[in-house]
Amino acid sequence: QVRLVESGGGLVQPGGSLRLSCRASGNIFAINNMSWHRQAPGKERELIAFITSGGSTNYAESVKGRFTISRDNANDILYLQMKHLKPEDTAVYYCNADLADYTSSADYWGQGTQVTVSS
Repeated sequence: QVRLVESGGGLVQPGGSLRLSCRASGNIFAINNMSWHRQAPGKERELIAFITSGGSTNYAESVKGRFTISRDNANDILYLQMKHLKPEDTAVYYCNADLADYTSSADYWGQGTQVTVSS
């Protein structure tokens, strides 16, 4: 059974930094594109960072220049380095992976990790 598990969320002051991790586990054959999304209270979930299997990245304008997405393909881990955090970054952050096990491919989501930016 494939699972994505996020970690690294928490409470941070404005201007601070956090690094989120998302570890994929289970019967994985290959991981294609991976991404980070977030959902703030009362808002829809939004895509904020995307990385291909080859390492090409793309970012939402709201996080460009402050967040960096990366991946460790050897260990099936996705990262999101967040700097210069703002109160409006407060949200539940989810990782997503388009991956294949040995029978099929599908889209998988983690359970989410809370990030709160507040003084």
